[in-house]
Amino acid sequence: MSKSLLRSGMLFSVMTFISRVLGLVRDVVIANLLGASAAADVFILTNKIPNFLRRLFAEGAFAQAFVPVLTEYKENKSVDETHLLIARVSGTLGCILLITTLIGVIASPVVIMLFGTGWFIDWLQGNPEGVKYELASVMLKITFPYLFFVALTAFSGAVLNTWGKFGVAAFTPVLLNIAMIIAAIFFADQFIEPAFALAWGVFFGGILQLLFQLPFLKQAGLIRWPKWGWNDPGVKKIRLLMLPALFGVSVSQINLLFDTVLASFLQSGSISWLYYSDRLLEFPLGLFGIAIATVILPQLSKDHVKSTEGGFEQTMDWGIRMVCLLGIPSALGLMALAEPMLMALFMRGEFTAMDAAQSKLSLMAYSSGLLFFMLIKVLATGFFARQDTKTPVKIGIRAMLANMVFNLILIFPLAHAGLALATSLSALFNAAFLYVYLKREGVYCISPTTFKFVMKVCLAGLAMLALLILAQPSSVEWAQMTLELKIGYLTGLIAAGGVCYLLGLFILRVKLSDIRSA
Repeated sequence: MSKSLLRSGMLFSVMTFISRVLGLVRDVVIANLLGASAAADVFILTNKIPNFLRRLFAEGAFAQAFVPVLTEYKENKSVDETHLLIARVSGTLGCILLITTLIGVIASPVVIMLFGTGWFIDWLQGNPEGVKYELASVMLKITFPYLFFVALTAFSGAVLNTWGKFGVAAFTPVLLNIAMIIAAIFFADQFIEPAFALAWGVFFGGILQLLFQLPFLKQAGLIRWPKWGWNDPGVKKIRLLMLPALFGVSVSQINLLFDTVLASFLQSGSISWLYYSDRLLEFPLGLFGIAIATVILPQLSKDHVKSTEGGFEQTMDWGIRMVCLLGIPSALGLMALAEPMLMALFMRGEFTAMDAAQSKLSLMAYSSGLLFFMLIKVLATGFFARQDTKTPVKIGIRAMLANMVFNLILIFPLAHAGLALATSLSALFNAAFLYVYLKREGVYCISPTTFKFVMKVCLAGLAMLALLILAQPSSVEWAQMTLELKIGYLTGLIAAGGVCYLLGLFILRVKLSDIRSA
């Protein structure tokens, strides 16, 4: 079992790695084109709104509710019944998405008023910052339709994942990154405001992503004409599971969006600083955390349906081990190398040394919660695989309220970095309570062997952190380096840190068998 999961996880991670690398290239291009300007703030917000809704309609609540039900049909129902469920879910989801998209496009000024409240107030008062509200209201009309295409893409990806074809869905985001890079490089000069080229890149990238997956669905014999099925038993079950899961799985996204709303009241550039630091955080989160959670969900669902003896606990244990093995060094490495990474990747064109220094603060704050973001993905999956979405929503609401309190406490002394730290603290709160509830309900308790494994990983990670802190130059020295020297030095530090971490694992006698099995 765990060997199959390891292969699937590695395949998903490789495809995700390609996507994330291109995502970093895309962000480098955006930083060079827009920096942390007002236009950058506007584009980032108008791009974040449909992506936030995507997490709710597709990758978040929907996928966590849909995959367990689809797995149940696949294992216990006939082929025709399973295909009918796919057709009715796609038709129902498609209609809801179409209506939502039309409302979003038409009511874009109202949407921006809600998510960029600070800009709207400036616009009402006639302040110079009010131009952001006008620009965002127009740009959202271009980026919002991305929701329709990407949510259907995520639906088809969830179907393919259930059939064990993880690579297709993981590779798909590459097309969005390519579309945005091409738009920025070749079409930015065609617009008075270059940010509009990026907005159109998002629009056409969404179309490309959906078209890319259709041949793979056809090859697997899973293409069915969409049908409306609101009252279909399977669709109804998914709806009932999905509604509470809207909070349970998307709390971190809601927190990030709430950060953006508050950041609209801070100085210009705050939204961009949060964005660039969040993008670096998303690299390991998507590469490891989301990848592991994605590959264990079908297996956990299958273990639950078939009541496999010990299978559910073993799969959860494997997920926790892998998250800690990869998440702990990633979090410590991001904290230690925050400023060098930002300088090497983004500090050119419109992105200044001051922008790098400000983004460093929020990146370090976000990094402190990286492991907890990853654990949330895995622990919440333990509930969703059992078709329990009520418990995560209770925990999610508490975590979201805690985030709001942390935001209000930390925003004044720490500004945008306080918003990032508040999000990390709420992630710790969320992950801790998910585990407590799983243990209390007798669903999962971390094994003594896995606990020892995690302790060894922590010790190896701390040794790596010490090396990175002692070996890297000062901020002034980093700023004075050429781009080539920055990249070379940073690459050397990452390699040295990786060797130190692996050596620490070897000295502490962490074996390959500890990783391959639970």
